[in-house]
Amino acid sequence: MQKKPLVQVKNLTKTFHLGKGMSLKAADQVSFEIYEGETLGLVGESGCGKSTTGRTIIGLYQPTSGEVIFDGLNVHQASGQERIKLTRNMQMIFQDPYASLNPRMNISEIISEGMALNGLYKGKERAERVIELLEMVGLQKEHAHRFPHEFSGGQRQRIGIARALAVNPRFIIADEPISALDVSVQAQVVNLMKNLQREQKLTYLFIAHDLAMVKHISDRIGVMYLGNLVEMTESEQLYDKPLHPYTQALLSAIPVPDPDLEKSRERMIIEGDVPSPINPPSGCVFRTRCPVAKEVCAQQKPTWQEVEKNHFVACHIYQ
Repeated sequence: MQKKPLVQVKNLTKTFHLGKGMSLKAADQVSFEIYEGETLGLVGESGCGKSTTGRTIIGLYQPTSGEVIFDGLNVHQASGQERIKLTRNMQMIFQDPYASLNPRMNISEIISEGMALNGLYKGKERAERVIELLEMVGLQKEHAHRFPHEFSGGQRQRIGIARALAVNPRFIIADEPISALDVSVQAQVVNLMKNLQREQKLTYLFIAHDLAMVKHISDRIGVMYLGNLVEMTESEQLYDKPLHPYTQALLSAIPVPDPDLEKSRERMIIEGDVPSPINPPSGCVFRTRCPVAKEVCAQQKPTWQEVEKNHFVACHIYQ
């Protein structure tokens, strides 16, 4: 049976105008679908546009062109009841658990704020729902009346997750939710998110630069470079058979826990620095660092195509 896409991103472009005639294209003609109940991982180096893509999808940024469809509704054209429905169904977990929680509000107020804005639960029922959410994310009911500064980074991120769940969403964008946490806590938060996905029937867009962790949580993975989507396929396929030279280099940089294997395996080194997104290279944006670049790479932008079943790539090698 054909899976139903919950989110459709169609030719999404987001350009920031910097003044003095300069502009920065953070996302360039990005297209993909996210199916109901799955986790789509979005990876790439810092500054590749993955967070901008996530924030534009949820409506924090207005796209320069393109559109985002959530369950049949256009995210950036919705108003009135449609906007309320979208706000309830699409939530976000932010990267920095310190900056994303209001220090003047206690945890009960932070978690219940979305309920109040959306008219969900009242009085005692709302207080009970806050406690239920705290316990759902591994905290205790006595935490409800404490303030953010009294918690560790991992606990604050759990509070952020509880806040996102408070309005019973169907889709959550997790924007680098573990990058600010200790390594020992990261796996706990990812496992919590996996359990909640199963219990609450959630769909995730999981944005990160840690490919090993993305593999652990994602069904499919998309790879971004300088505002462009360069490869997308199922998680296992991407790790077993990466097609794009950039993906191959990213994966070769992940350390292997076996010392002998780590010593003997071949690394693919990317030369040079990431070009400025204000003045990106012509043709393929990766060509200036690509070890297999051809003449055509400077002249034409590669087209996005399905090279193998459910394995998409934008690279002239396969055209």
